[in-house]
Amino acid sequence: MVTPAGTLALLHTSPVHVPVFDGLRDLDHPGLALRHIVDEELLVRARDAGPEAVTESVATALAAAVGDGADAVLCTCSTIGAVAERQAGRLGVPVLRVDRPMAAEAARFPRVIVVAALRSTLEPTVALIAEESGPETSIITTAVVDEAWELFETGDRDGYLDAVAAAVDRAPWTGTDDSVVVLAQASMADAVERMTTRRPVLASPRPGLAAAAAAVAAARTAAAGDRDAR
Repeated sequence: MVTPAGTLALLHTSPVHVPVFDGLRDLDHPGLALRHIVDEELLVRARDAGPEAVTESVATALAAAVGDGADAVLCTCSTIGAVAERQAGRLGVPVLRVDRPMAAEAARFPRVIVVAALRSTLEPTVALIAEESGPETSIITTAVVDEAWELFETGDRDGYLDAVAAAVDRAPWTGTDDSVVVLAQASMADAVERMTTRRPVLASPRPGLAAAAAAVAAARTAAAGDRDAR
């Protein structure tokens, strides 16, 4: 079915992201059709063998989504985001990683604290922020909330979000420094509501979905122009 606002496919490595992005779509992008692809095994393999180990699996999943009519694709997993993003050329549609807009915002700050519940997420997130920073690279420090991921895997969402929030609140802050906190995983976003810190905290789902919705709109406009030119 063709929708007026277009169709966005989302590649997730956990089903918890589905209602989050559905809710953001309803609030910010009504009319945009979302098609969710959930493959938890991708993250398991990427953690064990590195993100490159899932390149072909990611490519296959994204190609199937495009074949089903997706105007663009959004990868919501930071660990495999770079792998997904590189598929855009071969697929012929925009392929975005959910954390790039967040990283671009973080790069405006001289100091960045990257907080993750999975160690495998740190390297790709730090690399992305450094890429967005360009020559004026931000000073980046990292922290892993070691106890949080076990809570996530057992389905204790409240415990997971509380652990993330507590870790951010524990970070020393004078009230005058120029740092920003980056939540490296999309699943951490709702922890912001549980924090007491007054330091800026960035999460990826809302800006990532906004960028993807804009990519869908641009792709549909370009396609319409090609049809009119024939």
